[in-house]
Amino acid sequence: MTVHHKMDDQQPDVLAGMAQGVIGKGEVRVDGPLKVTGQAAYAAEIGDGTEAVGVFVRATIAKGRVATIDEAALRAMPGVLTLVTDERLLRNPAQGTANKAPIQGARDVAYFGQPIALVVAETFEQARHAAQNIAITYVVEQAVTDPLDGSAQIDTPEAKQTEQGDVDAAMAAAHVSIDANYTTPSQTSAAMEPHASVASWEGDRLTLHGSYQMLKYNRNELADALGIDPSNVRLLAPYVGGGFGSKLGLSSEAVGAAIAAKALGRPVRVVMTRPQVFETTMRRSSTQQRLRLAADAKGHLTAIGHDATVSNLPGETFSEPVALATHFLYAGKNRAYAHRIARVHRTCAGSMRAPGEAVGMLALENAMDELAHKAGIDPVALRLRNIPETHPETGKEFSSRRFAECLSQGAEHFGWSKRSANPGQVKDGEWLIGMGVASAARGNILSEAKARVILHADATATVETDMTDIGTGTYTILAQIAAEMLGLPLDSVTVRLGDTDLPPAAGSGGSWGAGSVGSAVFLACQSLRKDIAGMLNADPADITLKDGIITTGNIQRSLSDTLSNDLTAIGHIEPGEASNTVEHAGFGAHFAEVAVNSVTGETRVRRMLGVFSAGRILNEQTARSQCYGGMIFGIGAALTEELVHDHRDGHIVNHTLAEYHVPVNLDVPQLDVIFLEERDAWANPIQSKGVGELGISGAGAAITNAIFNATGVRVRDYPATLDKILPQLPEG
Repeated sequence: MTVHHKMDDQQPDVLAGMAQGVIGKGEVRVDGPLKVTGQAAYAAEIGDGTEAVGVFVRATIAKGRVATIDEAALRAMPGVLTLVTDERLLRNPAQGTANKAPIQGARDVAYFGQPIALVVAETFEQARHAAQNIAITYVVEQAVTDPLDGSAQIDTPEAKQTEQGDVDAAMAAAHVSIDANYTTPSQTSAAMEPHASVASWEGDRLTLHGSYQMLKYNRNELADALGIDPSNVRLLAPYVGGGFGSKLGLSSEAVGAAIAAKALGRPVRVVMTRPQVFETTMRRSSTQQRLRLAADAKGHLTAIGHDATVSNLPGETFSEPVALATHFLYAGKNRAYAHRIARVHRTCAGSMRAPGEAVGMLALENAMDELAHKAGIDPVALRLRNIPETHPETGKEFSSRRFAECLSQGAEHFGWSKRSANPGQVKDGEWLIGMGVASAARGNILSEAKARVILHADATATVETDMTDIGTGTYTILAQIAAEMLGLPLDSVTVRLGDTDLPPAAGSGGSWGAGSVGSAVFLACQSLRKDIAGMLNADPADITLKDGIITTGNIQRSLSDTLSNDLTAIGHIEPGEASNTVEHAGFGAHFAEVAVNSVTGETRVRRMLGVFSAGRILNEQTARSQCYGGMIFGIGAALTEELVHDHRDGHIVNHTLAEYHVPVNLDVPQLDVIFLEERDAWANPIQSKGVGELGISGAGAAITNAIFNATGVRVRDYPATLDKILPQLPEG
């Protein structure tokens, strides 16, 4: 049977009464052995080696149209099987949860590096050689590639231009104020696994092994792009080697592989190279942000203004929502927001880990640090005194929030009291030492999800859903929930993921995956508990399931002896009125200590602490790993990561991991993560919140604030590379 639950109000903490005790524990990943031994097959590894191989031909102009392709010469090249120039090829990748095909018609060029055709050959080397040597002519049009170019078209979405009170008047009357501009560059997700698809057809039915995060949407996007019914598409992604948003929506390799496989009547493999991933999948938009903060003599905020200019291709609806956290994090009667979108011919911009907060909080938390310094108030104290009672714009209560405790307990644990309020006072040889703090916040979302749980007669269980595991621990967490609810050992639960033939889940993205599909598993198991209780004529509330034993009153029976056949239930969770009744968010605080070399300007992060309140922690080990990843993202944003575009034609200059500098082992110090005990009865039936994106929000700002405390140098143009620090360092 299907159990449907709409999240309209608060939910009891049912898991607190379970006896198995596996929820919350730091259980090791059940898929870990398969991955470390190479037995977990990723998309590019599917097949027997007889597949034809496709390589994209990509545009070498920023805007225009393909005029001619010398197909005859191409087809004469060794091993070439076909050239796909079908108008169904994608021009842009799909945005997350698009649920329909993105912009198609690849011969119309919108950015440098755009796929315009697919060469298919017997081997990768043959396909690559042909793709690199094909003769193409273009009709070239004038392109704007720089968001700061005065000729760029600027859109100002009306819904994102809002004002409450009078910020200008509050700024003029303020005891202390800050009016500063900050910039963040484009970034790329740089997931370990490149985008890959292997497509095969059986009659009218397509099976595609791909590297994707949200299969129920991706199937519809692929079907729409191909012009076929979604029921004829099966998408498989049991293992995904990272995504960070780049694999939320459909990309060009899936459509190209599917078209080629149909034309050739044989399977086709298309695996993007690293430069292709950088240049044809989603980037994070660069931002220009203006922060205005006004405060009275006691440090209470009287005004907040957050203006932003972001960029994207013409026709794309997504724009980086930089002010998301600014709306609810701090109090202040007068508030204003302006949002501008520069239309440029660069790689498509879309969601990257914590879209909005990840870059918006860099500016907001730097501005709060600047205000604290100017007002002579401790940065932690300034944040504490400006935590609003309710949402400062809507008046909604917060579903749960231990923001103040994150700041205060984090400060105590980190040794914040030892920080010098005056910059440049602490030295270690030629190194200047400083501490910085920043808040963390990320909105929490519940998304519709389904999951099937089968309780087998031998007292084992199988969980089935098309949810994906992008390295976040989904296999393990769903197994823990089922084991907890059904009283089974963890190794008695098998989890099947990443197959659109299974019940549709929320997908991995937006930090909503575990709470949504985990609640669906919980609901299914709750139904199975009722079935078990019915077999013993007992009330479900009166039974205990532990170690495969059912206990009710004075009766104890083994689960395997009680079950004569398999039991099946499907859990179905949907958002409801709860999302409109209260404000849902996770909160935290980042603390960082850095050393800045007084001779070279080099910055080294010496230690970091993140303290988070994110509802029930389902698996402490996987949750901590998620926060580690977010904090490392913050190190990259603060110090190294910058996707550089050549303004002459918009091409990406540093399109490999050799030149796009993500933090590596020697860049990452000792990281410490603390989770505060919390339950959120409004979030979902298992009372959890997303944690993956919370870990990055604000992290980079703690580092740049620490740089200021160490040196007195305020870097507002990210990343804080040594060339931006060195000229401003004090002499001596």
